Amino acid sequence: MATHSPVSRHHFSASDGTDLVWHEMGAGRPVVLIHGYFSSAFINWIRYGHAGKLAAADFRVIMPDLRAHGDSGKPHDPAAYPEDILADDNLALIDHLGLKDYDLGGYSLGGRTVARMLARGAAPGRAIIAGMGLAGLIDTASRSGFFRKVLTNLGSFERGSSEWMTEAFLKTSGGDPKALLLILDTFVDTPEAALRAIEIPVLALGGKDDEDNGSIDSLSRILPKGQHVTVPGNHMSAVVAPEFGNAMVDFLTA
Repeated sequence: MATHSPVSRHHFSASDGTDLVWHEMGAGRPVVLIHGYFSSAFINWIRYGHAGKLAAADFRVIMPDLRAHGDSGKPHDPAAYPEDILADDNLALIDHLGLKDYDLGGYSLGGRTVARMLARGAAPGRAIIAGMGLAGLIDTASRSGFFRKVLTNLGSFERGSSEWMTEAFLKTSGGDPKALLLILDTFVDTPEAALRAIEIPVLALGGKDDEDNGSIDSLSRILPKGQHVTVPGNHMSAVVAPEFGNAMVDFLTA
């Protein structure tokens, strides 16, 4: 989808020296958006117009490519993937940019990363945890096992199966299987008590047919200022729906 605002590309070095890239669009209040597993800033936020809608609503949209994804570094050394490194990287980006008054959002793995950042003290004005239910936050192994199976058995799945479709997305996104497999070792569970302690408004957003990471309704219910919005689609299709971007804009401008 064409955008009406230019996208700029920037680099910074993580604490271990890994080259990390972020993309920007628009000007105004900063909002940091974190993409999902196997994906990228372009695929989740730019291609289908969500970033453009936020830019048109006077946001400075900051979209990192996670390590092992997109234009960022994809090291194959397991030492580059300690627990919670994705939260570390994005907290470092916020510090690098000097952001004090900003919003934060993420889809799927990005939503899990947002939850980790909030649990560790990130202080945005509002946050969006999308494509990620309660189970996917408190028990990360329940989902990581599926991806480990896919990444260690590429080319072996029945056409049309969920594993085959996941592998097809990997090929479409140009993902690096070795680096992406190492990402699975970085996942950290977020206890319910930590989620109940999040005091800012949080939107739990997802497809009405998406149960890949548990119930977003259950997540919204334990968040003190949680809201729950569903849009058409499942885990793969909801994030491309125009209603998804509209819901983000509505929440962040309310």
